Amino acid sequence: MASRPARRRIKLTPLRILIATVLIGALILGALAWFARSWTPSRSRFAVQGMTLDAGAGEINWRMARASGADFVYLLATSGAEARDPAFDDYLAGAKGIGLRYGAVHRFTLCSPASEQATRFIATVPRDAAMLPPVVQLDFRPECGKRPNRDTLLAELNTFLNQIETHAAKPALIRVSHAFEAQYDVASGINRTLWLEGEFFPPDYATRPWVMWTASTWKRVDGIDGPIEWDVVRP
Repeated sequence: MASRPARRRIKLTPLRILIATVLIGALILGALAWFARSWTPSRSRFAVQGMTLDAGAGEINWRMARASGADFVYLLATSGAEARDPAFDDYLAGAKGIGLRYGAVHRFTLCSPASEQATRFIATVPRDAAMLPPVVQLDFRPECGKRPNRDTLLAELNTFLNQIETHAAKPALIRVSHAFEAQYDVASGINRTLWLEGEFFPPDYATRPWVMWTASTWKRVDGIDGPIEWDVVRP
């Protein structure tokens, strides 16, 4: 009877172990990246979901974007007293054309008077009864190191809100970051609907419940090459 050929044993060397470890790590990272780019919160828990866009999203195929499951879109309109998002008009027309509900966002700065910021927003965003409530986004921005006291901030914010709400004919939402809320406790100082932020996990850093939540900044959508933010509405 012929003897079986001896099996060749693979010798484990430090280099081979390193290569295997790197390959396994790459596969794990790839799987995690795929999950992050495709994940959205459960529809059974959050039936209404949408996205936030600015010019960084690039050109958009709105039919494909809507097919991703977005029920609404918020568009960055203005930042501070001077900046207008260059894609706002085109994005607004695209969202209207495809039948998506749409709204406008202003990034508030601590380095410009509130009335000047409101003037910029009002000059940019059309008066449109079909629009979702306007949003003021509060966060610390690297180009502005000014930190007024809480009373001054709340007074300025009220000035801004009163002007844009008169223009929009509806109350605004306040989107506030964790860091900004920790310093100024805006939720306790101004009674408006809250929009909070938190990657993958519902946020709990405000003194009142949130109604809007930015659940992911990793999500990617067919028809949009650039980054988006994926948002949900609490039922």
